[in-house]
Amino acid sequence: MAKVRISDGILEGEKIKNEYGGTYYSFKGIPYAKPPLGDLRFKAPQPVEPWDGIRNASKFGPISYQNDVFTTKAILGQEDCLYLNVYTPDLAPNKPFPVMLWIHGGGFICGSGNDDMYGPEFLIKKDVVVVTFNYRLGILGFLSLETDDIPGNAGMKDQVAALRWVQNNIENFGGDPNNVTIFGESAGGASVSYHLISPMSAGLFKRAIIQSGAFTCSWAKCLRPRDRALSLAKKLGCYTEDDKEVAKFLKSQPMELFVDPKLTITAAENNKIIMQLCVGVVSEKEFGDSERFFYDDLKLNIHEDVEVVIGYCEHEGAFCLYSGVKNIADQLNMYPEYFVPTPIAYSSTISEQLDIGKIIKKKYFDDEIISEKDVEKLIDFFTTDQFMYSAIVLTRMIARNKNKVYLYKFSCKSKRNFNAKICDVENVLGDKIYVCHADDLAYMFPLKLLLQDVKTNTKEYHMIETVTKLWTNFAKFGCPTPDNSFNVQWLPYTMDKKSYVSIGDTIVADNNPREDEVIFWDKIYARHFPHYVF
Repeated sequence: MAKVRISDGILEGEKIKNEYGGTYYSFKGIPYAKPPLGDLRFKAPQPVEPWDGIRNASKFGPISYQNDVFTTKAILGQEDCLYLNVYTPDLAPNKPFPVMLWIHGGGFICGSGNDDMYGPEFLIKKDVVVVTFNYRLGILGFLSLETDDIPGNAGMKDQVAALRWVQNNIENFGGDPNNVTIFGESAGGASVSYHLISPMSAGLFKRAIIQSGAFTCSWAKCLRPRDRALSLAKKLGCYTEDDKEVAKFLKSQPMELFVDPKLTITAAENNKIIMQLCVGVVSEKEFGDSERFFYDDLKLNIHEDVEVVIGYCEHEGAFCLYSGVKNIADQLNMYPEYFVPTPIAYSSTISEQLDIGKIIKKKYFDDEIISEKDVEKLIDFFTTDQFMYSAIVLTRMIARNKNKVYLYKFSCKSKRNFNAKICDVENVLGDKIYVCHADDLAYMFPLKLLLQDVKTNTKEYHMIETVTKLWTNFAKFGCPTPDNSFNVQWLPYTMDKKSYVSIGDTIVADNNPREDEVIFWDKIYARHFPHYVF
């Protein structure tokens, strides 16, 4: 057993033998905010109430209430979910360790920081402190009535509370509060990118790693959130539009009614079979002195001196085929506006959407009828539309802001690539190994829920060692390749060189990824989002 005193009381954790070498200390289920229950539902997190005596920190706290659509397919969790976990190689090191705080993905609707997916075993071998945590998800975390009572972004403010907790307490675990790297994937990656610009997050971290998600993604911002909140109230039986009555009604409902409602507000959204996120980060209205996490007139300036790694997986778009290639192809053939990214659709007429959709379809499918034989083209389209282009856009923003930024394409291929199977698209992809959305996770975390232990003398373990060294090098030094250990120098992205690397069996340096596609999408976005295009 190991004891640590933090600002709220004394914790008793465990010393754990790492099956991949060495030992580490584990402290689980640490409350970082007050349980968001009763009138605190939908509100910003409040400070923890200190405890007397010694708190057992050997078990995880409850996870956020959710329908886990990606892994267990089960309804899990509780509203009382604001807990974090700290793993450290040593409680009293000669020099404080760099800290890596993981923000889990899951489309803002599911996931947790628990070690069934995100255990520290691979990363902690590289002498870093690893922090994982839960934040409110779905309606409980992201509903917005655009009022002072339900302003939105509660889940993002939970993340800020976890970052503030790290600043106040991580020294007690051997971590360096002045060297914190936040990293996350998918909705977690988008979250990390929002922290780069949110006034609430300024000064709380030094570095950031953004994996397969960004605030520039078409799915990363919730549009017309008040309409969605009122739609939810009506579905549950409340037909008034009086703000106070709606808020009172929604706070009084059992959490079970919030787990899986479809908050679509247009016929097109309702009928579209491609995955859509109806909750997420919103533009907050101003209410007195209340802190706002994100708002539309916020200048998109990256926090000064923050260093960034950002990238995407080679075949991200395979994930988008989970509804069935034939079903998706039929809709794309019938309705060309389905090609149009959501932010552009919301700022375009139906006529403009039809024209833009036809241009995009011609680019990827040459006016041909789309069928199941076009899997590769569909993957290319969805990879660029949902992930790659937005990563390039954000990379350019960061570079123009004079922050150091490293761009990558993730290309590791092995039997640890799991998500094609999870998404049930293996049958249409054949024997080829695809680097699907989220496959990078398997080279950073054990993913015990999905994968078996990896042997240390295998190709897979070599890739794990490569990826975790790149990520922890960046956390330690601000550069993924500070020496010659990889026989390649990963150069920062600049507006003239556009340097990036492909991370696979080896690390390959290159320039200007998917140049033709980026130019094409620049033209698509130029009219409606000119600040995206450089």
